[in-house]
Formats: sequence, structure tokens, C-alpha cells
Amino acid sequence: VVFDMLKQGRAKLEDELPVSERAWRLQGSKMFVPIGGRITIDDLLKGVIIQSGNDACLVLAEGLAGSEEAFVELMNQKAKEIGLQDSHFANVDGLPSPDHWMTARDLATLSMRTIKDFPEYYHYYGQMDYEFNNIKQGNRNPLLYKGVGADGLKTGHTEEAGYSLTASVKREDRRIILVLGGLPSMKARAQESERLIDWAFREFNDYKLFAAGDRVEDVEVWLGSEPKVPLTVAKDLVVTLPRKSRKDMKVTIDYDRPVPAPVRKGQALGKLVVTAPDVPPTEVPLIAGADLDRMDTLGRVATLAGYLVWGGRR
Repeated sequence: VVFDMLKQGRAKLEDELPVSERAWRLQGSKMFVPIGGRITIDDLLKGVIIQSGNDACLVLAEGLAGSEEAFVELMNQKAKEIGLQDSHFANVDGLPSPDHWMTARDLATLSMRTIKDFPEYYHYYGQMDYEFNNIKQGNRNPLLYKGVGADGLKTGHTEEAGYSLTASVKREDRRIILVLGGLPSMKARAQESERLIDWAFREFNDYKLFAAGDRVEDVEVWLGSEPKVPLTVAKDLVVTLPRKSRKDMKVTIDYDRPVPAPVRKGQALGKLVVTAPDVPPTEVPLIAGADLDRMDTLGRVATLAGYLVWGGRR
């Protein structure tokens, strides 16, 4: 939400926000904001991301939305907007609440959207430490210290949820998002996250099937000025599969045939489905790669007559 405000120009990193007594008194991990002080959004983001400061979260919420309740409403709106299907927020600090929850899948989605949508702010997550108010605190993400290619994202801990981690690791042109929760200690979190990352890079691989605009197949068009139109994909299609499942991968095309004319370039006409053992199917839209008009009146009459007489089609 804060990154979105910055990107839209509704706030600036150098803007200073006031510290309320409530924020100063907030329990849990802290940035140690001074009561009555004013802190830049830049510093507060570092306090939230690097130092896990609950107090910094509340200062941002109150300063940018007027109250925690108003900011939480923005969080829930943003969750729906980016497709988080099983999450609901009741506060800004993540402390336990009956109306506050988030699934591992939604955490992965949020992580990917953060990296993709806000690359100009992503560097905060890889910063190793930060000093504020003469108190220096290290980033709690254990993978940042392991030399495994980690550049984010965020740790968490409550008595109910245990020690958790949402991490991003990039090696060459591959990036893997890890979501881990319920660990009994910081040591267990560090060990298990490193083990899982190594396993993921070893056992899985990315396979590029089509580039954006590639012709996937030509399909028949009913009463079109040309007999067929190409189906393409709008963006690169890359699937992540277990290496052992690659040989059993299947790609199928699903569309209603024949396609009726006219057809406009970019029009959704069907979907491409990629399946392989041990992974959920991947579905991407197939779109028309070209405009195609209806054939002229004489051509339509001739085609319809041929269809009625011979049962054929153009």
C-alpha cells in the first residue's frame, strides 16, 4: 500500500510523519520511534522491513491514512485487487487477531507482485542492517547471510504461528519464492529455509515454451475473409516443473471451433493448458494474432450453400 502511494505520487520518501503515543507504546519488535517525533517515510520503511518495527507500521498507517483502521481498509482493498484469495487483515502490525489471517499461497503472490510491481523499492528487503536513534539492528532474514543469492523478503514470529519466512532467492536468471512457517526456533528457520532453497534449485527448472507473440496454432474461422487465424500468447510462457516431470509434460489447446468471423487482434479465443505429474496445471489465454474480417456477401452465400449441400465447411 505504501509503495503504491509512492509510485502514484501521493507520498514521497522524504515526507515526515508524526509519532503518536500509541505508536510509541506498541509492543513487539520495534524500530524505537521517539514519542512526538517526526520520521521520514524512507526511514519508516527501513524500520518496517529491516527491523520488523511494529511501531513503524503504525506511524505509517496513521500518517498516510489518518488511522490504523483506515489503513487496514486500504490493505484489504489492495488484497482483493491483486488476487489474494484467502487473506484478511485486521491490523498493521500482524499481531494475532481472530480477523487477521493470510495463507502461504497468498504470501507468495504478494511477494511476486512486490518484486514485479515495485522494483524501485525492492532494495529495502536486501539491506543487511539499519541504525535508527543510535540503535543498530540487523535484518532478521537468515538467508541474506548465507551467500545463496537471497535478496529478500521478510521474517515473522508470533507464539501461535511460530517462526516464519517469506524469502526470494535469485541465481542467474532464475528466482524462487519460498514461504515457510511454523518453525520452533530462529535456528530451525535458518536451517530449513536454506535446505528448501537448495532443494528447489536442484529439483526444479524453468522451461520457456513460447515467447510473447509466438504462433501457437492456426485455427479455422467460420465465414472469415481468410480460412484461418493464428493463436498466440500475449506474454512469455515459462513453466516451473520438477526436472523428472519434464518428459511427461503435455500442452493442449482448448477453444470453441470453428471461430466465427470477424476476429480482432488480441481477442481472447481460448486457452493453452500445460500439465505434468506432481504439479497443478498452468493455464494461459490464447489470443488472435491478427485481424480477420468476415468474407463478403457472395462468399458467405457460396459457403453456406456448400455447407447445406455437402456438409462441408470452408
